[in-house]
Amino acid sequence: MESAGDPAGGGDGLHGADLGTGHARKALRRERLLTTATDLFTTRGYVGTSIERICVTARVSIRAFYQEFDGRESLLIALHNRVARAGMEATLAALAGPGLDAADTRTRVSALVRAYVGAVTADLASAQVAFVEVIGVNRAVEDHRVVWRSLWTDFLTGEADRAVGRGEAVPRDYTLAMVALIGAINELMAHWARGGGALPREVVADEMTRHVLATIGHPTGPGDGAVRAGEGA
Repeated sequence: MESAGDPAGGGDGLHGADLGTGHARKALRRERLLTTATDLFTTRGYVGTSIERICVTARVSIRAFYQEFDGRESLLIALHNRVARAGMEATLAALAGPGLDAADTRTRVSALVRAYVGAVTADLASAQVAFVEVIGVNRAVEDHRVVWRSLWTDFLTGEADRAVGRGEAVPRDYTLAMVALIGAINELMAHWARGGGALPREVVADEMTRHVLATIGHPTGPGDGAVRAGEGA
């Protein structure tokens, strides 16, 4: 998706003595492209934003752009990856939290969902790109999203199997149920982003928790998924 780096000696290249500074400059340039693209994709839309517009706004040459990305599509994938990875890493970090390994299913799911929602909603514009602008772009972008959905399907199926093993969920094959659940979660996050983030994160987390518990056949109640005071999603 991305090239190895700037060729030495070119207009954007670097000599060996400047290698450390060069890497820093390259990282800043890449960050500028990602930030600029996020702003433009959320104001003009992905379809309405050209590589030329991104480069002019970011003050980066088109040559330098192609040293970072194969094209506009790979830039979009990189932006989606940031949000998707943040969500997964936050969820895995929550799993390592004190008491979560032995926690009951309701407590565990609530903690995982709060961690996920907190991570993917950290920046509204990034969430809009990852859950709205990324939809229906082309086959390559959809294939990329399928990979992430497969990872989440495996993860959530594992959580369901754990709940079954504890006698806290209905025993069955959860694969298709998790595929459907992931679709619902993505649409819920897209709804939040399209609404400008006006819907409180804790409300989103509560609803998502109820969906997860219902999908695995865990008994739910009015308070399931509620965020305790001081534990913002």
